[in-house]
Amino acid sequence: MRDFADIIALAAERKGGRQAIDEALATTPALPPQAVAAIPDDRILASMTRRIFNAGFSAKVIEAKWPAFEAAFENFAPPACAFMNDERFDALMANKAIVRNGAKIRAVQVNAKLLLDLASSHGTAARFLADWPDNDYAGLLAVLKDRGSHLGGDSGMRFLRDIGKPAFITTKDVVTALIRENAIPRPPTSKHDFATIQTTFNQWSQQLGLNLTEISRILAMSVGP
Repeated sequence: MRDFADIIALAAERKGGRQAIDEALATTPALPPQAVAAIPDDRILASMTRRIFNAGFSAKVIEAKWPAFEAAFENFAPPACAFMNDERFDALMANKAIVRNGAKIRAVQVNAKLLLDLASSHGTAARFLADWPDNDYAGLLAVLKDRGSHLGGDSGMRFLRDIGKPAFITTKDVVTALIRENAIPRPPTSKHDFATIQTTFNQWSQQLGLNLTEISRILAMSVGP
């Protein structure tokens, strides 16, 4: 693999210079751990839920309906969502103001229980997420997939970036760049593949001190138009 400075130069050539790269990166900044830890757990659950419902639906539709989601799920207070009974579930399924997808509504309950479990051992779920080391981000993705619901793959990665956690996302452009750099031979499908990507990102991060979000976005910009 070449040095990441060379990939930055390639991205800058495609995007119109290093300033253009820096301006693009500024639109999705990663937050320091203390800032992630300060996010209330109800906002963590809201971010999870919004990302889950965005998958397969128009983002504009979810945006328009989001105030109704907040009201329907009691502002995503984890205890209220975790202990949803059948009557409450039926009421949500009958609520025309939200997207009535039964599997995703149940996912809110499962994820609320996960957040309560994390809070019981770490003070808050946000603290757990903030303290997880960036050099094992792939391990955090595995936790979300194995213990949460609808948080595998793209949804889990985008949720983490939404809350400011440094995060790579295996978009088509990022995967194309990783294959180009001989980091992986094909699109990732397994924990082993993601561990390999993690190792590559860690090496690049050590070279220039960039975080996972910055590396991921620069890789994408080195491929896209």
